[in-house]
Amino acid sequence: MHKTLIVTNDFPPRPGGIQAFLHNMALRLDPERVVVYASTWKRGREGIEATAAFDAEQPFTVVRDRTTMLLPTPRVTARAVGLLREHGCESVWFGAAAPLGLMAPALRGAGARRLVATTHGHEAGWAQLPGSRQLLRRIGEGTDTLTYLGEYTRSRIAAALTPAAAGRMEQLPPGVDEKTFHPGSGGEAVRERLGLTDRPVVVCVSRLVPRKGQDTLIRAMPAILRRVPDAVLLIVGGGPYEKDLRLLAATTGVAESVRFTGAVPWAELPAHYGAGDVFAMPCRTRRGGLDVEGLGIVYLEASATGLPVVAGDSGGAPDAVLDGETGWVVRGEVPEDSADRITTLLLDPALRRRMGDRGRAWVEERWRWDLLAERLKALL
Repeated sequence: MHKTLIVTNDFPPRPGGIQAFLHNMALRLDPERVVVYASTWKRGREGIEATAAFDAEQPFTVVRDRTTMLLPTPRVTARAVGLLREHGCESVWFGAAAPLGLMAPALRGAGARRLVATTHGHEAGWAQLPGSRQLLRRIGEGTDTLTYLGEYTRSRIAAALTPAAAGRMEQLPPGVDEKTFHPGSGGEAVRERLGLTDRPVVVCVSRLVPRKGQDTLIRAMPAILRRVPDAVLLIVGGGPYEKDLRLLAATTGVAESVRFTGAVPWAELPAHYGAGDVFAMPCRTRRGGLDVEGLGIVYLEASATGLPVVAGDSGGAPDAVLDGETGWVVRGEVPEDSADRITTLLLDPALRRRMGDRGRAWVEERWRWDLLAERLKALL
């Protein structure tokens, strides 16, 4: 029986988009043929208990390392080799190529016949720095395939690889569960609970960090409110930027028109998307290209929910939008761009419906998990 060893730091209950990506893919593989080797989410009783409860619910074997961050050290490499041999795994999937893909030669020497490493946004940053660029080249040489999210990340990562490794790259983006994210996902109940039933709602679902552009949306609100006085910005998610964003809303004079939900359980996210009339996240690239959006799965989840999207131009974010069809791409650092596109959508129900319908159809055509999982199975 051909088994796959998944080696990753990015696995639930640790929250995040990469974690959801890996988990959804793992669930669509044969559970009898999957072994996951992952780090522990966080130390302390609460973290250990949450991790143990999650692992017990999985249909496949999950082995946790005692550390909260796997690195390609001799100890971790030996553990991975031991699991490969113990479970008779013939293929290995590194959930994030950098840095765990550096273990590839040892695992190949232990009997792995196929080694696949997935890249995200941070590997595009690695490709720009001399030291990490060399490590990325070694990972490309040691694996059979590096996967990429979209053309932006592919072009930057490929520039750091040998021509042979670059030629073996394959696209493997995350997908969307179109049965979970769909029109009618419970948005009306969220609007009613928040007192937004009769107000036009711009929703942003994301971690609160500077790259995502929630501050650009707050700065865009005065212009939006001049044309749509009862509009409200619903910021869904938690993160270290929340205090700054609340202060910005107050100093900009729009605090009454900005709502923060804080972190929301994953099961409630579809309803929070559905609470919006327009989805907007004007992300922008920071730190000279080191802090960049890999893809932006939130745009596709919003499209699946039937919303038009306004996306920033950071990295691979435009790959998740059909510009002019499912929404628009704007300059993430320019509030006026977001204000103009958002206002246009809020004032035109027919346009919102048309873009939302096109987005839903596009997700069903191209971004379903089952289609992408078949691609992964072929690579393994």
